[in-house]
Amino acid sequence: MEIVQINNLVYNIDDEIIKILLKDKNTGKNIIFATSNYSKKGYYETDEIKVEFLKYRSRALIRARIDKSKEEQRIRSKEKAEVFTPSWVCNKQNNLVDNAWFNRNDVFNLEKDKTWITNKDKIDFSNTNKTWKDYVNDIRLEITCGEAPYLTSRYDTVNGEYIPVEERIGLLDRKLRIVSENCESKEEWIEWAINAYNSIYGYEFQGDNLLIARENLLLTYIDYYKYKFDEEPLDESLKVIAKIISYNIFQMDGLTFIVPFSWSKKKTFKIINIFGEEEIIGLKDENQNFNDSYIQNGISAKIKDWKKNKLVEFSTLLRG
Repeated sequence: MEIVQINNLVYNIDDEIIKILLKDKNTGKNIIFATSNYSKKGYYETDEIKVEFLKYRSRALIRARIDKSKEEQRIRSKEKAEVFTPSWVCNKQNNLVDNAWFNRNDVFNLEKDKTWITNKDKIDFSNTNKTWKDYVNDIRLEITCGEAPYLTSRYDTVNGEYIPVEERIGLLDRKLRIVSENCESKEEWIEWAINAYNSIYGYEFQGDNLLIARENLLLTYIDYYKYKFDEEPLDESLKVIAKIISYNIFQMDGLTFIVPFSWSKKKTFKIINIFGEEEIIGLKDENQNFNDSYIQNGISAKIKDWKKNKLVEFSTLLRG
């Protein structure tokens, strides 16, 4: 199935792999649209995104932000605060993470105006007390990830320009570069690429963005494998990567830490906010008092701890 075409690069992905990418591990169903942008086409906020919907990509059912109309972009920015970050800004912020990790600057590239000059030399770990394996295994999270431009920079989400593999700056891109520089056999490369995917996470409310983010992460695996070995990866390895992605790039309301539209009314729902304080979520009456008939609860979003092989409620991570 053709699922994406960017700058004349076409990918054909098996339906079974797409089914894995669409799964919501918190509900056991598929991820949902969680946006009213598709209601005129007959798809509503709580509707699951299904494989058959994706077969109409040529009719532009689900599109990247750059392919949406300016009006649609404006509405989504106003209603959901959806503003995508240009790649040069993602690079600057990702560099800050690596500056701290390596305790030195300009490890992967040198920033220049609104672009960067890639360091072509093999990344050096000799002046750290850590190894390349430590870097690959280190956990990274992109909050409200949209199409995941901080994790993978396949294209600039603002202008749509394709970025060659050797010039990419995402957090996952950097990990896969390290894997490619240190693993020669296919077996070892795949093993450490899997570890890289196990270590990156992201969450998003709107289902179309989430699906594109998941696609981008899967296609990133294909891009790096082809760049390293000059051939397509096998479907079996793609299924493994897709499964990891379905756990790690998940659908969540970042304010309540629950699956969008999973709440039911007439029940009290308490959360721990970003300051570690207990907070009640729900609707208030005219006197600004919480009305118990409308206070919400829902399905708590969970993420996979791959080292312990268990699911963990996301909200508990904020409590340490």
